[in-house]
Amino acid sequence: MNLKKKSKADLSKKATLFLNIGLVISLSLTIVAFEWKTYGDGVFADLGLISEEFEDLLEIPPTEQPPPPPPVIQQPEIIEVPDEEEIEQEIEVNLDVEITEETAIEEIVFDDAPEEEVADEVFVIVEEQPTPVGGMSAFNKFISKNMKYPSKARRMGIQGKVYVQFVIDKDGSITEIQIIKGIGGGCNEEVVRVLNSHPKWNPGKQRGKPVKVKMTLPIVFKPN
Repeated sequence: MNLKKKSKADLSKKATLFLNIGLVISLSLTIVAFEWKTYGDGVFADLGLISEEFEDLLEIPPTEQPPPPPPVIQQPEIIEVPDEEEIEQEIEVNLDVEITEETAIEEIVFDDAPEEEVADEVFVIVEEQPTPVGGMSAFNKFISKNMKYPSKARRMGIQGKVYVQFVIDKDGSITEIQIIKGIGGGCNEEVVRVLNSHPKWNPGKQRGKPVKVKMTLPIVFKPN
């Protein structure tokens, strides 16, 4: 009896052990099944190609914009201008004029055209040059006698030639005196003063008539 009871107890223990082992194995297989990862045997995808296709998908097609509306052409406004008023005044012309031998015809007198004023021409070279009365020697004596060396020019040591230009008029008088090149120190003014006091010259002539002649002379200032 004791042996039978003992054998039953051993069988019961073994059955319980096998059951527990089976549960553990089943649970382990279930966990492994959920956690098991599988990898395909295919070739890895080219990421470069994928990005290109992705960009193609993102490309936005150009949108067609409607053309701008044509500009509005403003038609010119036509303003009617009334016709010009006609002048109804009639001009009567009497052509039935009898002319006899006794009819006096007034003579048409034309006024003489006014004479054009011709400005006096100033010559530089003429057929007969103007000359001082008594010749150039008399002119030089007059200048030497009447010309005074300015004290300012003497103190400053100024000396040289003063070039003076003037016009001998038709009557021989000296006009339009002008200093072309001076030396200062009062010498220029002294030349103008002396020439203004000089007697008249013999005027120059062109074709036998007195004319205005422009002349240029040097006056020398030199201390004694």
